[in-house]
Order: sequence, then C-alpha cells, then structure tokens
Amino acid sequence: MKQVFALFSVVLVVAGCAQLQWPGKSQSSAGQMPPATATEVVPENDVAPVPAAARTVDEFDTATTAQKAAAASSGGGVSLGATIASLGSPSEPGFWLKTPLVDAPAKGRAVYPQTGKSVEVDLIPIDGPKTAGSRMSLSAMRLIGAPFTGLPEIKVFRTGS
Repeated sequence: MKQVFALFSVVLVVAGCAQLQWPGKSQSSAGQMPPATATEVVPENDVAPVPAAARTVDEFDTATTAQKAAAASSGGGVSLGATIASLGSPSEPGFWLKTPLVDAPAKGRAVYPQTGKSVEVDLIPIDGPKTAGSRMSLSAMRLIGAPFTGLPEIKVFRTGS
C-alpha cells in the first residue's frame, strides 16, 4: 500500500510540474507562431504564415488570389540564365527563388518554359556555383505550373535591385 501511495505522489508531482511557468519559457510552445485565422488581415505584400497544422498543398500555399494575380508576371528583366529548381521549404510563405544565380537579394522573374507562365519573385542568393540548382517557393511553383516532385528547368531574370 505504501508503494502505491508513493507512486501516486510522484505522478501528482510530475503532473504539477507541467503547469509551472519556468523563467524564460512562455506558456505557448517556444518558436511556434499562432496559425493564421480566416479573419486575420494580411498586408497586401505579405503572405500569411503557414498554419502549424497545415497538411495539404492548399493549406501550405497561403498567398491570396490578389497576391497571386499581382505576382503573375508578363515579362521583362535581364536574363540571369537557367536553373534546375526543386521545391523549397513549404513552410516559408511567399514568392521567392533561392538561387546561386545572384550574389545579392534582388527582385526577379522566373519563367517555366513548359507552360510559358512566369512569376515575380524575390531572388535570394545561396552559395554554390552558378550551375548548381535552386529552391523555389510553393506559391511560385504553383503559379507557373511547375511540378513539385520534379526538377523543372526555370529561366531566371533580374527585374530590379
């Protein structure tokens, strides 16, 4: 009987520790952002963060219809060349291309020749030779019709600084 009481006491103490607020630790999980809600207003140029519970492509692609229309590009810019693109982190919202074709952040345009569609993107430099591959955001890949599971060739243009 004493052993049962001792075990029960230990369980109660451990359960109580979970309710304590430790210094430097908030009540919510550290590093997690609250999921976006349907009523949350997102500035026109900012794509809403991906909800923590996202599981489908539509849930990960948080760009609005207006943001997608604004990102659809008709042309222009200085050609930087072609790159093989893979899907970047789906938890990073927005329209971006991480590529070794630039050595400083810039505005640009990515074209998928298979569909002829293009998208305005933030060009983000990554280390590697110019012939190395690139990573593209989920929203950008969806807009130009590039396959997520493939390695499509993308034409890249710089449109601004």
